[in-house]
Amino acid sequence: MTDTNKVNLLGLPPRKLVEFFESIGEKKFRATQVLKWIHQKGAESFDEMTDVSKALRAKLQEIAEVRAPEIVSQNISQDGTRKWIIRTEGGGNNCVETVLIPDGDRATLCVSSQVGCSLDCSFCSTGKQGFNRNLTPAEIIGQVWIAIKSFGPMEPNGPRRVTNVVMMGMGEPLMNFEPVVDAMTLMMDDNAYGLSKRRVTLSTSGVVPKMYELAKRTDVSLAVSLHAPNNALRDVLVPINKKYPISELLEACQHYLDSLPDKRHITIEYTMMAGVNDQEEQAYELAELLKNLECKINLIPFNPFPNSGYEKPSNNQTRRFQKILADDGYTVTVRTTRGEDIDAACGQLVGDFHDKTRRSQKYIELREVNS
Repeated sequence: MTDTNKVNLLGLPPRKLVEFFESIGEKKFRATQVLKWIHQKGAESFDEMTDVSKALRAKLQEIAEVRAPEIVSQNISQDGTRKWIIRTEGGGNNCVETVLIPDGDRATLCVSSQVGCSLDCSFCSTGKQGFNRNLTPAEIIGQVWIAIKSFGPMEPNGPRRVTNVVMMGMGEPLMNFEPVVDAMTLMMDDNAYGLSKRRVTLSTSGVVPKMYELAKRTDVSLAVSLHAPNNALRDVLVPINKKYPISELLEACQHYLDSLPDKRHITIEYTMMAGVNDQEEQAYELAELLKNLECKINLIPFNPFPNSGYEKPSNNQTRRFQKILADDGYTVTVRTTRGEDIDAACGQLVGDFHDKTRRSQKYIELREVNS
């Protein structure tokens, strides 16, 4: 049982941690001390913080806590991918999924931002499960904390266990704006995880107003889930396109690039579905659409889930699509499916939660009608 009256310091970014210590009559340097203990040393209790006075530790014990989300399970794929199911505040079945993908000396952590997803992209199993609520900053950064601690005690100058973080797990990050910004601030702070702004990536389906707000608040890398070369198809695949069509989305992308202090590109994510958006004429259309945007394209072969209605394209079709874009000068990668045997691949994260939108029930009813 947790004490909800205590302040959970795990989710407080540096500025808010300073404000907390000043509010209890302590010097601001205490924030740096505690920040390092929590995020660099993985301290779970104030008793571990040996360079903090006993009196302050006792005070913190009364009014604060360091509480990460509860780990329900951890699965490790044959390819080394790890997936955690994490129970969020409130208990019950409100769980999210977090995935760590190792790749040589790199390890990319895919972090969730919502319990479920408030959007309803037609090819995403998370979206079909509906939506419960936004995650708190502690629940978001807690996923990074859990992943790093899963490797055992952290060494002061040891190798990084997580080198890249992508906000590409369950949920639309920009629909949970402030907690996501707070968590990403911690990811990049030198006294916390010290990740480069180029190694923290936020992926959005195109919440255009929040993209402009994001440009004012941070300079993390940006990925955009496009998935279609025209509005007619994207309206079906990514329904938020009806509110913010492609032209507005690309304008917001360019604005974000223009706001950055260094030269960078946008990553365009394009999930390929057989016979839907993988045709050669669509590749030419995509090349034309993106010609004025500094970007690279990440092709993602669709990862099937039950009754999705979509199929994975053939390798030959994917390569043809890639070649058309590459011949037009684009940098194009094809994402290798990882963790498929533990349902940790892109688009497969579903968690386990109470759906406040009833979307999951409507989806089941629709499947029964069409079967």
